[in-house]
Amino acid sequence: MAEQVNPREDILEAVYQIVLERKAMADGEKSYVKSLFDRGLDKILSKVGEEATETAVAGKGGDKDELVYEVADLFFHVLVLLGYYDIPPEKIYAELRRRFGMSGIEEKANRSK
Repeated sequence: MAEQVNPREDILEAVYQIVLERKAMADGEKSYVKSLFDRGLDKILSKVGEEATETAVAGKGGDKDELVYEVADLFFHVLVLLGYYDIPPEKIYAELRRRFGMSGIEEKANRSK
């Protein structure tokens, strides 16, 4: 049975916490997430790249349901990557808040200073 999430809870944070729990599992206990961590950073990065490509293909295809499915896969694998480095989603939210209201051109110019 699938785990339930409180509808008021930040779903990305909830999934991230499960990722961290799976990361901490002892050897011998298996889950998909644990298998990614066991196989290392290159495997995690490969999955992020694969899901990004599938997201781009779905976006080009125009099927909105397929796009939602692929973006969910991409977000999930990005959360695994963040978990690898112990970077909570809040760090990403903070960076997005910092950029909010700033043009992309301005933000990129500020990065290169």
